Amino acid sequence: MLKIAVIGSAQTVMGFKALGLEACPAATAEDARAALKRLTAEGSEVTIIYIEENLSVQLKAEIDKFKDSPVPAIILIPGKDGSSGLGLSALNAAVERAVGTNILGD
Repeated sequence: MLKIAVIGSAQTVMGFKALGLEACPAATAEDARAALKRLTAEGSEVTIIYIEENLSVQLKAEIDKFKDSPVPAIILIPGKDGSSGLGLSALNAAVERAVGTNILGD
């Protein structure tokens, strides 16, 4: 069975857990890095990973390894403090790579 996971602060991920997603609370970037490594390990059934924007800054190198891979899809989401704009920027870049031009605008 394919799965969806969320990496972020405990306050962020617990709401997703109630929806049936795999919750990976991460208090630090190292916690998030370990969760990402586990979720992307050989044989993992996780196909979508949501990562809180504030943690994604410190995981950029790890996340970039999957930017051209269809699985797992890594999607940045705002945390409890709101959006920093990283998720929208990443979405724009992915669409531009796929389509060849920025169709979403700035």
